[in-house]
Amino acid sequence: MWEKGHGRFSRWRVARVAVTPEEIGLCGCWQVIAVERWQQGHHEPADAATREIGYYATSLAVQEYDEATLLAFIRGHWSAIENGTHYRRDVTLGEDACRVADRNGAAVLASLRSLANGRYELAKARARTTADSLRAWTQQQTFTTAWPLLTR
Repeated sequence: MWEKGHGRFSRWRVARVAVTPEEIGLCGCWQVIAVERWQQGHHEPADAATREIGYYATSLAVQEYDEATLLAFIRGHWSAIENGTHYRRDVTLGEDACRVADRNGAAVLASLRSLANGRYELAKARARTTADSLRAWTQQQTFTTAWPLLTR
């Protein structure tokens, strides 16, 4: 069945196989999952659909969850990444607007963005900030950490 969302139609199919950590070479891996996704834009012809296959390894045993639940877990994981990390990096920290041409410079900036995001998440988890967003936290950090150094 096709699902409508984000300006496109999508269809998903799950296949999985039970494995042992020894045969797959991954500690704690009890199943491997393949997720096939077909996507088609709302205004594209049916033969323009694209196909992707993603592979996943998990410590969950085959009997623990059915295919629909596993697919919900996988889609939820990617949704959290897309709406969490990518949004913060792009919108709050301006990653896509950054036009640094040097590869090393771009890598350093990407690492600093990851560090800022991680420090914010850690401060939130340890209840060491009252900021409700990464943007508010970075502004708070600028004024509490950098500002005294700049005004010496």
